[in-house]
Amino acid sequence: MAKIRIGDIIAVIDIGSNYLRISIAEINVNKTIKILEDAIKPTNIGKDTFNFKRISIQTMHETCNDLKGFAQLLNDYKIKFYKAISTSGIREAENKQYILEQIRLRTGLNVQCINAAEERFYMLKAISYKSNLSALKRILVVNITSGAVEASIYEEGQLKFSEQSKIGSLRLRETLGELETKTMDFPEIMEQFIENKLYSIKSSIENLNFECLIGAGGELKTILKIIESKSKIKNKKGFMKKGYLIERDEFVQLYKNIQNMTNDQIRFTYGVSYKIAELLLPSILIFYCFLKITNSKNVQISTVSLREGILYDLSEELLEVDKKKESENHIISSVWYIGEKYRINKKHAAFVENMAISIFDQTKKFHKLGEKERLYLQIASILHDVGIFIDASNHYIQSYNIIRSQNIIGLSDRDLQLTANIARYHSEQTPKQSHKNYSILSDKDKMTVSILAAVLRLSEALDISHLQKISELRIIQDKDILYFNLSANEDIILEEWNFINNSDFFQEVLGIKPMI
Repeated sequence: MAKIRIGDIIAVIDIGSNYLRISIAEINVNKTIKILEDAIKPTNIGKDTFNFKRISIQTMHETCNDLKGFAQLLNDYKIKFYKAISTSGIREAENKQYILEQIRLRTGLNVQCINAAEERFYMLKAISYKSNLSALKRILVVNITSGAVEASIYEEGQLKFSEQSKIGSLRLRETLGELETKTMDFPEIMEQFIENKLYSIKSSIENLNFECLIGAGGELKTILKIIESKSKIKNKKGFMKKGYLIERDEFVQLYKNIQNMTNDQIRFTYGVSYKIAELLLPSILIFYCFLKITNSKNVQISTVSLREGILYDLSEELLEVDKKKESENHIISSVWYIGEKYRINKKHAAFVENMAISIFDQTKKFHKLGEKERLYLQIASILHDVGIFIDASNHYIQSYNIIRSQNIIGLSDRDLQLTANIARYHSEQTPKQSHKNYSILSDKDKMTVSILAAVLRLSEALDISHLQKISELRIIQDKDILYFNLSANEDIILEEWNFINNSDFFQEVLGIKPMI
């Protein structure tokens, strides 16, 4: 992608489950984003997918017609840089490929269907830009979308935990809708269902003390406006630039007020649309369940959006470099949490991580890979042994399976596939066409996996004893040989032997022989 310059106008289109949204923004001189225009259109994408697993032809026609208007806005502003994404409504539809292709043909928009981990990454990026997360010791961020709820823990500014449960406000309403007329206490039924779905998240957070609980997404902005309108004193701004503190009791009181209201009563009482009214109760219930789990007294409603996070990501080249590094740090921090869950040897993993990154950085002129591939290697290095938790004999295969099944924040499905493959080949097996996990990759991705797996294999070989004997590595080239100069205070004959046994793969892939 060409470089974005100060003064350029960029845009994000979010094809959500409940709404189609576009945000158009300008990159300011001070490297911030100024929103020029927002537009929103309702959609039935989520209703179709969550009820019938497929998006109807009628909804497809309506969606394309509305998106033509968004495409015209891009033309009117002469926008060169934009990103169009879709979330769970299209992501989970059985006919998603047909829908995305029809959108492309009819509107000219190339839509990327992002996974839940990418969605979470962009939302947390927006929150990070609008707040000083390191100001508080431990924070819980609860993001309610139409299709899911995501819980993330920050400790002193670093992301430590992030998990999702498929109980978003629209999905909850559609899933349990048929029970509404069959019970006198529908809110109680919904609450029981939510608590069941939150079981895994609850076990990870219920014994922790949080200085603040941040709510984002869903209809929480509407909830904030309702509470503010009923309060005699306007709610105080919190530590976020776009967010407000509310009292726990105010939130609980609002829940009690609407729990037995019909959608029409909610609509007329609070002056909201029917579409908002039907999602207000499930949004409140989901957040209320987190209030009960955490007993948090400080509640902050964030008004940031997924689109803002994507706008920041689009313009990251102009914004501070350390912000990009900050995002990577959040990813790595959450990866260490996964490793701890599978009881990895943290000292060994840290050694292999450092050694792999050192080899990668010192051999750039041979592999010519970039920062994204460096991140794959770093994650694979930390998690290469997670499979031991399941099967010590074939742990490398189990490591692949475990990594592939994770929702690592910020990683696309392709990113996960490559990272899992790199870890898969850190041991004695080399990539083969007969391996399905490898054969499905493109030729370019096969090379990326092979190069990084070769680097990881040498890094792991240098700590076969798991004693971290080597303190420094310097690589020097002499014609067709790379000399690995190692500094150690102990006998490393075992590591030298293992390095030699694993050097052939490196030579075959990169075309140069590694020697100690």
